[in-house]
Amino acid sequence: MKQKIFIAVASALFLQGCIQTIAIRSMGGIFNNGIQSYMEESDLQLAHESLGSTLKLLETMIKTDPKNTELLVYAAQGYQAYGLAFCEDDNVERARTFYLRGKEYGMRVLLNNKQFRQALDGDLETFHAALTTFSKKDVPALFWTAFNWGSYINITRTDVAALADISKVMEMIQRVIELDSTYYYGAAYVFLGTLEAATPKMLGGQPEKSKEYFEKALSINGRKFLLTQVYFAKSYGVQMQDQELFDSLLTEVENASIDIVPECRLPNAIAKQKAQLLRAQENDLF
Repeated sequence: MKQKIFIAVASALFLQGCIQTIAIRSMGGIFNNGIQSYMEESDLQLAHESLGSTLKLLETMIKTDPKNTELLVYAAQGYQAYGLAFCEDDNVERARTFYLRGKEYGMRVLLNNKQFRQALDGDLETFHAALTTFSKKDVPALFWTAFNWGSYINITRTDVAALADISKVMEMIQRVIELDSTYYYGAAYVFLGTLEAATPKMLGGQPEKSKEYFEKALSINGRKFLLTQVYFAKSYGVQMQDQELFDSLLTEVENASIDIVPECRLPNAIAKQKAQLLRAQENDLF
């Protein structure tokens, strides 16, 4: 009798867990639509207020369905966006925390690849070989993981151990470009351009490559993803002390309509805010 009761209870709990998982997975389309709606928001305060609660909801869902690749990638993207938009300019420590959290969620997807998992702490050649086992369907996880990882490195320049990982992050971004160079408005090129400009020549930085990467991104997004111009000005323009380029890029952002790409209002609103901050610092930068 006790055994039958145990089996009945266990079966009920198992069924409940299955129902919860099915319910969560059925929400994937809702979250996708939600992210699209979020990207169309131009009010930064409203975006700020809503993203935090959305991320906590995501984390709750992930606890229930910890292997849900779609939710993990959304979390990686969400924490990267939160750090970039609402922390990096005035609270670097919080930005570092969120970038690492986003990286962790992305890594949980990538580490399902056995070859990548074994190569993560190995040499660059082995790491490169492991990246070739990823396909186009893996681009979102690769991109957002690398974006979080690289963003953390970019604002943690005193951490020698973190700096040592730059080459692996760049390998991941190069793989994204090989698989889909147009992903997220060509942002992989923006990423490479920023890292190249920020890396001293003695550590392998190539300013001329930085400019080339930014120009490729601008070609892909038709100069409509305004964060491209902002980071072009902030990284390459400042590093090369090219104030004329710096001014022209920021002016372009300032004059652009927030509706230039309706599905990209939020990142473009963020770009305008960052351009304003850079403009205020111009005398100190040159």
